Amino acid sequence: MKLREALSSTFRSRRFWVWQIAGAIIYAVPVGVRFVTGSNVLPILSLLATPWIDHYVPGNLVEKILVGAFFPGGAGAVAGEVFVINRSEVTLEGRRKYLARLGGALAWTGAWSLFQLWGNLQNIQGPYGGNVFEYWMVFPLNFLIASLSIFTPDVLNLAKSGLSWVHRKLTGKV
Repeated sequence: MKLREALSSTFRSRRFWVWQIAGAIIYAVPVGVRFVTGSNVLPILSLLATPWIDHYVPGNLVEKILVGAFFPGGAGAVAGEVFVINRSEVTLEGRRKYLARLGGALAWTGAWSLFQLWGNLQNIQGPYGGNVFEYWMVFPLNFLIASLSIFTPDVLNLAKSGLSWVHRKLTGKV
């Protein structure tokens, strides 16, 4: 399939939009909590705070991993997979599937990092006193999280299968 047709098919894909919208919502929840509370500390995840390692690893590492697994990493991984499936018109398996996901995750994270860099340079202050955009020294960590987020769709499918199995066991429909 031609590039334009593959892009068009990707943008018409329900799976693509579910991951984009759900990922953006998951990304926005901690941001919204910070704006509502006026504090940089999140109520529940602050219990799992990690020590800062210079500017490279922030104190909210657990939040960063949880959120980054879905957006931009997970959403980009699904976008890459859907695009490559549309482009090649074959179902992806094994290494090809994960390479497609990796390409998408890294592309999405790169685009998001450019947006974050632009925003950081604008120096927009949030209600908690700090810049609302990420500092550029965190970007390598974002790319590491994105490279691992290629497994997020599989982990969610496994969790869904496990929950379905438990539900069938509890309701006696096995």
